[in-house]
Amino acid sequence: MLSSLVSRATDKINSASNLAELEQIRVEFLGKSGVISEQMKLLATLPPEEKKEFGQKVNEVRAIVEETLLGQKKLLGDKELKLKLESERIDVTLPARKVQLGSIHPISQARAELTEIFAKLGFNVKEGNSIESDWYNFTALNIDENHPARQDHDTFYMKPNAEGERRVLRTHTSPVQIRTMQTGKPPFRFIAPGRTYRSDYDQTHTPMFHQIELLAVDKDINMTHMKYVIIEFINAFFEGQNPEVRFRPSFFPFTTPSAEVDIRFSGGKWLEVLGCGMIHPKVLSNAGVSEEYQGFAAGLGIERMAMLKYGIDDLRQFFESDIRWLQHYSFGGLDIPSIIGGLSR
Repeated sequence: MLSSLVSRATDKINSASNLAELEQIRVEFLGKSGVISEQMKLLATLPPEEKKEFGQKVNEVRAIVEETLLGQKKLLGDKELKLKLESERIDVTLPARKVQLGSIHPISQARAELTEIFAKLGFNVKEGNSIESDWYNFTALNIDENHPARQDHDTFYMKPNAEGERRVLRTHTSPVQIRTMQTGKPPFRFIAPGRTYRSDYDQTHTPMFHQIELLAVDKDINMTHMKYVIIEFINAFFEGQNPEVRFRPSFFPFTTPSAEVDIRFSGGKWLEVLGCGMIHPKVLSNAGVSEEYQGFAAGLGIERMAMLKYGIDDLRQFFESDIRWLQHYSFGGLDIPSIIGGLSR
């Protein structure tokens, strides 16, 4: 009877056409209520002298059935995998679908373009912390204690620490200039791009915005060098438009003399784009730079430059996460700025 059971199980197993059918056969013979399990229950009805031999034979049958099942499962599994691979084969000769999975925000694009321009002009890139001490953000930059920029209505202050010091969300990236000069040796030539924070919000101001500041320090630097760098970068950024550039006298605590820079496109009005000047001797002294050195610095808003170049009229739109706006003004992931290939699309 047991030999016929092996034959019956083997025939069924080998005739299974898929893994689901094979699983049903396994349950039929090896399940808790299966044929072989029922044979084991017969042990209780046999005389003691027959139990050992009968139990051994049943276990041999179980081992044969299990081995046959395992072999057939591998064959059917390989067969199903092959069929699945055949059905899911990709035709690489088909034309690719044009799917835009992501894009570059215009602020990121403008920052990359500006960085590329200044790199061509020989400037390195330095970055710093968003949270700064009052000394690095104001005092080291020759900003008077009574200056309006230090007031709570203009600046975001943190809660006082154990020593009573209130740290500040930096209002400009100028602290990077101080920290870089303190830890290095002149000459210096670098830009400091990054986020800055001021308590303001309207069509041309937001509480968080992006700046790039540039600094050059050496023994023989003067305003002629500054004007050359600024005019070169403006012409490169507004590629092909060749705007007029003018320098107006101004005042900044950290530069002397100081100037504001305006540009005008053909037939348009003058538009302010940045402030600049020769670095104040007190600023260089606070950074530990010897008196034999001098230099210039300039600061510009990335959003302001992007608005002028890409035709955006409201600064707040940069941060509203409007998908339609982003789809219109964004750049493709492969639109990487380069001086040779062109900065933008």
